[in-house]
Amino acid sequence: MREPDQLPGPSSRPRRPRVPRGRAAVGHGRRRPGQLVVLGFAAAIGAGTLLLSLPAASTGAPAGFVTALFTATSAVCVTGLVVVDTATAWSGFGHAVILGLIQLGGFGIMTFASLLALLLSRRLDLQTRLVAAASTRSVGLGDVRSVLLGVARVTVVVEVVTALVLAARWAVTYGEPLPRALWLGAFHSVSAFNNAGFALYGDSLIGFGTDPWILLPLTLAVLVGGLGFPVIFEVWRQHRRPSRWSIHTSMTLLATAVLVPVGTVFMLVAEWSNPATLGALDVPGRVLAAFVQGVMPRTAGFNSVDTAAMRDGTWLGTDVLMFIGGGSASTAGGIKMTTFVVLLVVIWSELRGDPDSTYGDRRLSSSTQRQAVAVALLSVAGVVVTTLLISLTSAIDVDQVLFEVISALATVGLSTGITAQLGPAHQLLLAVLMFIGRLGPLTLGTAMALRERQRLYRRPVGAPIIG
Repeated sequence: MREPDQLPGPSSRPRRPRVPRGRAAVGHGRRRPGQLVVLGFAAAIGAGTLLLSLPAASTGAPAGFVTALFTATSAVCVTGLVVVDTATAWSGFGHAVILGLIQLGGFGIMTFASLLALLLSRRLDLQTRLVAAASTRSVGLGDVRSVLLGVARVTVVVEVVTALVLAARWAVTYGEPLPRALWLGAFHSVSAFNNAGFALYGDSLIGFGTDPWILLPLTLAVLVGGLGFPVIFEVWRQHRRPSRWSIHTSMTLLATAVLVPVGTVFMLVAEWSNPATLGALDVPGRVLAAFVQGVMPRTAGFNSVDTAAMRDGTWLGTDVLMFIGGGSASTAGGIKMTTFVVLLVVIWSELRGDPDSTYGDRRLSSSTQRQAVAVALLSVAGVVVTTLLISLTSAIDVDQVLFEVISALATVGLSTGITAQLGPAHQLLLAVLMFIGRLGPLTLGTAMALRERQRLYRRPVGAPIIG
């Protein structure tokens, strides 16, 4: 049911004929809002590139076009990959620009614009509600207003609480002046909740590798941001009645409950005896570092141990975690946990010979299954093609290239240290991947489609031999 203050205001213009629901969903709800979201992100990247190109943004010579573009794209797409050291290459103004781009990109360009329109006019017109619904993945147009305000509240609360805890730690334990401690807390809190992974230290969080008061608040902020606002809202409202959770919330929480301990145990086993990573720490330090490194590939980009010093097998396992990513409608990237769970359900149902793919007491629709397969295969294609292009035109090992490419497409930000060594053309390729990964292959493809049409017929069934 729509709220009264969300209805379009009276107008002297004659009302247009009512458009059938199916056509409205295709013509406006899917295509035009998607295009606006893409254009909004592109405009933010362009503005960020111009600002970071200014002499005031750098500590030395003004940043070149590729450096400014790559950094702006990484910030808006909340990735965290960098071609220059964030701590030393950018000035205070440059850091502020990066922070603003992270917040804008994580919150959502069109979500922010819709919220601003709501605060200024106290109502949203139909077009704005359609765009906001597409940006926030709202269920219907009637709940857009409450969703926008809820997103703003959750963002402010999590970021402020995390920033205060971090600032207190930096001020009391590390002797940072209060203004500096507050700035460090705010920057890293925003970067963590938005799963960006930008840090104001050249070694990311390695210098705090055994400090739980720095690592745990950041990791918890990453986990909350990676769940997605729809899950956060539903758990908050129905925390006493899990049986009423939607299938999306159930899938997201189940995947999180499995992937976090699996990632932690994997890191412990893979790097336990590596003297360059976990092997140099005591047992509690190893567990803490493994937990952090098990969560960050989902897709924050902070690292408390040297990623470049990890073993090849650890890189491969991290590739898998990065590719899966976090929750849908969240600040995380990857193909998303729900996509991964849907694919597992489809495979399991096929192995059992079930005519339907079911999760709990719900049957997955054929469109949901097709979308999951499409997202996964498009992502695989992006990773394979880009990895081949970079590997064939550079001298860098393919496992490092694969790691970097998945990190870019999944908007993670973890790196083996080769980003700055890549040529400008390769860096631009990664920037395109970050852009695609933030918006999603299907969203970008839908937004760029020239037209959509609805078939009024179905062709005869064909059954080629599979396998």
